[in-house]
Amino acid sequence: MKSGLFISFEGIDGAGKSTHISALANAFRAAGRAVTLTREPGGTPLAEKLRDMVLNDVMDSLTESLLIFAARRDHLVTVILPALARGEVVLCDRFTDATFAYQGGGRGFDFNILKTLEAWVQAADNQGLLQPDLTVWFDLNPIEAAKRLASARVPDKFEAQPVEFFRRVAQGYADRQQNEPGRFARIDAALSRESVWQDVLAVFTNKGWL
Repeated sequence: MKSGLFISFEGIDGAGKSTHISALANAFRAAGRAVTLTREPGGTPLAEKLRDMVLNDVMDSLTESLLIFAARRDHLVTVILPALARGEVVLCDRFTDATFAYQGGGRGFDFNILKTLEAWVQAADNQGLLQPDLTVWFDLNPIEAAKRLASARVPDKFEAQPVEFFRRVAQGYADRQQNEPGRFARIDAALSRESVWQDVLAVFTNKGWL
């Protein structure tokens, strides 16, 4: 059995990452791999209920963070870990880097508490802290992201935040990459859709995964 791959996709709202996740899933399937396509917050019936609360209900930052990590734990136990055990490729639209970027960077919430929650929730038996094998970060200037969002659907409470919030979120992602550079692949999301896709595809081709 081929070993499982856990790949997350990150970026501020409007960066366009979701456009390329389904295309990458198709590329892996064409290569003969079984793929689990999922998202956070969400990915399970329970986690999707918590997602709706997180995206729409007013709450303080600690409550928000606890709900996100609760959803993540259910997602890991119910979907991600079993899929990896089956040797599948797990493509996840956001994971813990988003929590550090949005709640830590954007909200200004205590990073030490987030690290504690991360250690509790992502502890995998005899494997230490579970992190993605690769995180594809779609990096985009927050002003450009805001322009894209202006023509999108009715925004949730995060998408409706001012540009300064997204500047802090973007810095949160940059900090995570600086701390774990080997896990991140940065994609310039300001390029054309086709150019971005070619850059994404090149990342996986160069790793020998496609």
